[in-house]
Amino acid sequence: MNFKKTILLVVIAVALFFSIGVEGKSAAASHILVKSEQQALDLKKKINDGAEFSEMARQHSSCPSKAKGGSLGTFGPGQMVREFNDAVFNPSNKVGEVIGPVKTQFGYHLILVTDRKD
Repeated sequence: MNFKKTILLVVIAVALFFSIGVEGKSAAASHILVKSEQQALDLKKKINDGAEFSEMARQHSSCPSKAKGGSLGTFGPGQMVREFNDAVFNPSNKVGEVIGPVKTQFGYHLILVTDRKD
């Protein structure tokens, strides 16, 4: 095998490692990012009372992901800021339940984990 092919295979392996996550762990999640804790709590109440998470994200989130209903896609451990990562990969936070508000350097997040592989 020539050097270029070897380098290409290494790059692909590293990319797969980070896209799948450490030790095969991964999660898919959506979020709503707002400036205040109170705004996050108000939105969480609306969602718990039956409002659609994705619609609340489209209307209220300050993140560009709002165009996709807050969807961040699939990611592995360590790819998001620590507080967000810890909330998503905490096994006591159940898939399908709204987590938060979670405060990060960007503001306050409501997080909906839609899939998690341990």
